[in-house]
Amino acid sequence: MSASAVHSLWTTAAEPITKIDAPKIEYGQLSPTLIVIGAAIIGVLVEAFVPRKSRYYVQVFVSVVALAASFAAVVALAAGGYGTTKAGIAAMGAIAVDGPALFLQGTILLAGILGVFTFAERRLDPETHGNKVDSFAAQAASVPGSDSEKAAVKAGFTTTEVFPLLLFAIGGMLIFPAANDLLTLFIALEVFSLPLYLLCAVARRKRLMSQEAAVKYFLLGAFASAFTLFGIALLYGYAGSVNYATIAQVVDGTIGDISPALADTMGNDALLLIGAAMLVMGLLFKVGAVPFHMWTPDVYQGAPTPVTGFMAAATKVAAFGALLRLLYVVLPGLRWDWRPVMWAVAIVTMLAGAIVAITQTDIKRLLAYSSIAHAGFILAGVIAASPDGVSSVLFYLGAYSFVTIGAFAVVTLVRDAGGEATHLSKWAGLGRRSPLVAAVFAVFLLAFAGIPLTSGFAGKFAVFKAAAEGGAGAIVVVGVISSAIAAFFYIRVIVLMFFSEPRPEGPTVAVPSPLTMTAIAVGVAVTLVLGVAPQYFLDLAGQAGVFVR
Repeated sequence: MSASAVHSLWTTAAEPITKIDAPKIEYGQLSPTLIVIGAAIIGVLVEAFVPRKSRYYVQVFVSVVALAASFAAVVALAAGGYGTTKAGIAAMGAIAVDGPALFLQGTILLAGILGVFTFAERRLDPETHGNKVDSFAAQAASVPGSDSEKAAVKAGFTTTEVFPLLLFAIGGMLIFPAANDLLTLFIALEVFSLPLYLLCAVARRKRLMSQEAAVKYFLLGAFASAFTLFGIALLYGYAGSVNYATIAQVVDGTIGDISPALADTMGNDALLLIGAAMLVMGLLFKVGAVPFHMWTPDVYQGAPTPVTGFMAAATKVAAFGALLRLLYVVLPGLRWDWRPVMWAVAIVTMLAGAIVAITQTDIKRLLAYSSIAHAGFILAGVIAASPDGVSSVLFYLGAYSFVTIGAFAVVTLVRDAGGEATHLSKWAGLGRRSPLVAAVFAVFLLAFAGIPLTSGFAGKFAVFKAAAEGGAGAIVVVGVISSAIAAFFYIRVIVLMFFSEPRPEGPTVAVPSPLTMTAIAVGVAVTLVLGVAPQYFLDLAGQAGVFVR
């Protein structure tokens, strides 16, 4: 650094500060996130002050009301033009309020409401000691199998802390795709990851497996966060700013006043390329793309099934939203550098997810590898690098999240003496024992496979069309082949349910409360509506597909 540059830094720093401007926060535009975070804090206070007997009801009420109010706020902002004409940057440059942000926030909130319904389910397990039990440990802090755990079960304790944890996770997810600077992005990443690590560890049955899943998720997630943070540091070193628009201007070379210090780092492409690669790596971990997918099957299998369903749906939506914003707003000037890498990641992700899923014998692991394949399909839309690419990804995420929550909600219903019967062999003949549940699950599997007249077909068609028009025809070919491979194992499960003899000692199908029924019914309805008449929602995603910068 030259002496003159250092000298200029001293002189500017030494000027007297006359007054510090108060921060200007647009509370109305940030209301969806503020409502959810506020309700999460209320949930923590409920745990402290409300008697144990009433906590469950108060928490469910607070959670559902807050998420519904937050969704209403998103709709009001969209109706007020904040998704299109009035789109802008709020909170002093930290948060973008635009079409993609509002669309993804709405999707996350609806997934969150269905998530709360599955979390609150208390009819699936038989009552123990006269108390209703849910999917979560009686006392999360006690050692599995210990006397203190047995005492907690006998006393009828329940872990109602899962509801504020869920709200904190949703709060972080709402900020993540809307973040407009790298520090906000990182804080949102931690705010939604840490509650998920905890939620994975509190299963009532198979506690040790659940804790193992949480530790794996935590360790690998900490690695991914470290990569993200290191990437942020390098990009800051390159551009002298963490603001998306400023970094984009430095990358494009369109920035106006350049200090000598910035001119030195701007010439250093290594900082830019390595920083961008590390940042994208952290986000690809969150979406479960190969080769950052190792945590997915173990965590999906070990976590309590309601948590798995919520996590599979909402985390993907938030992470893909952040990835889109990063590639389209911050790094469009690097398109020639990131597209070939994303090509490779998308192709490997689609093929690996589809091929490895064929060998799975556990229904939750099968759905986990299926979600990896879907991450590859969605990446095809990201690669398109066009407005159609954005809108197709938004539509796919919306469709996928409802199918996923519905499918995992069905998995919670099939039970034997040890809790959920997730081994595929136990699902044999389910169609004869419980035709309705098997038929509903078949609808979700067909949607995953992308069969026409389901939302999965409309989503895949939109993504592949955008990719083909964006010059990524080879990816579409690989995507169609992967879809064909994937269809094999989805249809194999359907054949197993309807055309095999049920075993005499096979599992039973529990009759759920209206909460889980609602989650499954909404999942089926959205799957069929988006499959039969997707145009309105494609148009909605199209209108919402423009990022503000």
